[in-house]
Amino acid sequence: MPHLDDKKIRALEIMANRLRQHVISSVAHAGSGHQGGPLGMADIFAALYFHILNHDPKNTAWAERDRLILSNGHICPVRYAAMAEAGYFPVEELMTLRQFGSRLQGHPERLRLPGSETTSGPLGAGLAQAVGMALALKMDASTSSAQATKKPRVYALTSDGEHEAGLHWEATLFAGKNKLDNLVCVVDRNNIQIDGNTEDIMPLEPLRAKYEAFNWFVIEINGNDMEDVIRGFEEAKGIHEMPICIIAHTIPGKGVSFMENDYHWHSRAFKEGEAEQALKELALIGKALATE
Repeated sequence: MPHLDDKKIRALEIMANRLRQHVISSVAHAGSGHQGGPLGMADIFAALYFHILNHDPKNTAWAERDRLILSNGHICPVRYAAMAEAGYFPVEELMTLRQFGSRLQGHPERLRLPGSETTSGPLGAGLAQAVGMALALKMDASTSSAQATKKPRVYALTSDGEHEAGLHWEATLFAGKNKLDNLVCVVDRNNIQIDGNTEDIMPLEPLRAKYEAFNWFVIEINGNDMEDVIRGFEEAKGIHEMPICIIAHTIPGKGVSFMENDYHWHSRAFKEGEAEQALKELALIGKALATE
């Protein structure tokens, strides 16, 4: 992984802001969708698609690619934005979000959109899918006579709310038992879900201790600080014999003052003028980033 200087960090921050603007524009045009989680995870997606992942938008079946599994598929507007900016499809296609016949459905659909490794929907299932992929990659590596130039890794992006699902913890146990060190589970720890605060609905803490008890290596980061995001992913690549959990503390609705930390913006249709105000705020942030 190449070293990141201040200029490259700033470029990733500018990209994250651009992804946030795409999220607002596409969800507003669709008339429905999710905003809070996508805005909070924009820094993570910018880091992944433009620095961390080994991937090729022109060859989505490349055997040595890293796999990105989006378990909490409802935050797909930010993934679609990152994929478009990375060259998987035209940026203009983002305006087809959630429309009939579009490749950009409300949850990623593997057979429609090249570059989507899975079709998501039921929360809690993504880590189990990622565990299967990680184990299969290890099995392939152990039986292959050819040495791959890159060792593919599997990145499973999950929400904190979906940790209420039992299947997620079954997958956690399996990954720890099998020492899947090619697996990274990123937890969007934004503390909200559709009905309120996670700790009010179904407390998750101590979350770090839970993963550690299941034989995972845990890294905690500020998911809205690009330098810290990169630090966390770099540290994860140096861990062996254990699966890795990155707990990313994020602000839902990040970048839009009236949306930040408000669980109602998990998903809500924009009222008149709200999308325009959000885009105005993000444009000001983008201008400031470009001139610093």
